[in-house]
Amino acid sequence: MRIQEDFILKEVAGSYVVVPVGEKLVDFSAMITLNETGAFLWEKLKEEKSVDQLVDDLLKEYHVDPSVAKSDVEEFVQLLRNEKLLIE
Repeated sequence: MRIQEDFILKEVAGSYVVVPVGEKLVDFSAMITLNETGAFLWEKLKEEKSVDQLVDDLLKEYHVDPSVAKSDVEEFVQLLRNEKLLIE
């Protein structure tokens, strides 16, 4: 899976905001803000990644329990799926 190309991540005043571009401007009405960890995962999803690969990336970057990392990644991926931001 990876992020759709019609969405970009912008840092605004210390927050990370998902912004639609192109044709998605008309269709996308949600406002999605991400924390630093979400922004990290977003950047990783610019390339094809599995949930397990994202968990590994998170564990390499942050000192977190593996079960917490997996749960957080699964929750993040589900958010992106719900908003139709992923290509799978």
